[in-house]
Order: sequence, then C-alpha cells, then structure tokens
Amino acid sequence: MKKYILSIAVLIAVSISAKAQFSLGIKGGVNYSTINSDNLKASSVAGYQAGLFARLGGGVYLQPELYLSSTGGEFHSSDNSVSGNVKFTNLNVPLLLGLRFGPKNLNLRVMAGPIYTSILSKNENFSSGLTNAYSDFGHYKNSTLGYQAGAGIDLGSITADLRYEGGLNDVNSSYGQRQRLWALSIGFKIF
Repeated sequence: MKKYILSIAVLIAVSISAKAQFSLGIKGGVNYSTINSDNLKASSVAGYQAGLFARLGGGVYLQPELYLSSTGGEFHSSDNSVSGNVKFTNLNVPLLLGLRFGPKNLNLRVMAGPIYTSILSKNENFSSGLTNAYSDFGHYKNSTLGYQAGAGIDLGSITADLRYEGGLNDVNSSYGQRQRLWALSIGFKIF
C-alpha cells in the first residue's frame, strides 16, 4: 500500500511541475452495467453518474474524480425459472492517469487507472426460486476495487468521455459475481 501512495505522490508532483495546469469541473452521464455470475445469465441495466473531476498536469495528467452512480444487473436461469435484479447507488473515486494531445481548444485524451467504489445502498428483487436455490446470492460487499480505461475529447470547456470499467474483485465472491460497465459522460470545466 505504501508503494501505491508513493507512486501516486510522485505522479502528482510530476504532473503539477510539468505544466502546472489545473482544471476543475462537473460531469454527468449514463452507464450500462452488468453483473456476471457463474451460474446464471446476466443482462445489462441502465444507470446514471454525476459528480466532480479535477485535472492536474499538461500532456500527461492526473484526473481524480468523485461521483455518485447507479449500477446493477439482472439475472435469470436458462429456463427462466429463477430470476432477479439488483441496483446499487455508489460513491465512486477513480484516479486516472491520462495522455492529452492536440491543440489547446481541441484535446483528444486517453486515460486509465484504478477506481474505488463504495456501495451506499442496494435494491434487490429476487424470485422465490432464486432465494430458495441460493440463500446467500444477494450478500454483496460494501465496497469494491476496479479499473477504468477510456478515451475522451475536450472542446474548449466542454469535455466528453467514454470508458469501460471492470471489477478487480467480486461484488459477491460466493457466485463469482463481478460488475462491469460502459459509461458515457459529458462535463464542463469550471476553471
């Protein structure tokens, strides 16, 4: 853990000293999430995200974010005898390292990094067949670690990102349930 903190501190120092650029903004968007399971078929559900981001650095930048999101998934057996769905409200904290290129008012970006997700609330709806067959199916963790990777564009103060997020650990280890999602967001740099 100390190695990660030291690495992050070095990246921040390098980013700030490189161009000493800083921007802060708001963002919001949609996501389509799925929770894979070892024994059941999964379907995507639509959700939202809204929050803040900061960008430190020039061509190479560090982008910490803080936002609320809604994610989840739907499950069913191959014969549809058991089914269920779950929706989470999350607090997400990604820390992305990115590369920016292009003229000042038209930047293209690529970024990747870890994300910490804290589940604030969950709404579960499981059929009685699913509850009887898997008594601990809905025992979800309170937080997870994952990764994000994607690309974005900046047009003046407007920014847009398309990202993929995958889980590094299971949200429910009993059934190999791991969350993954695609997210599209639009933001505005305040300064």
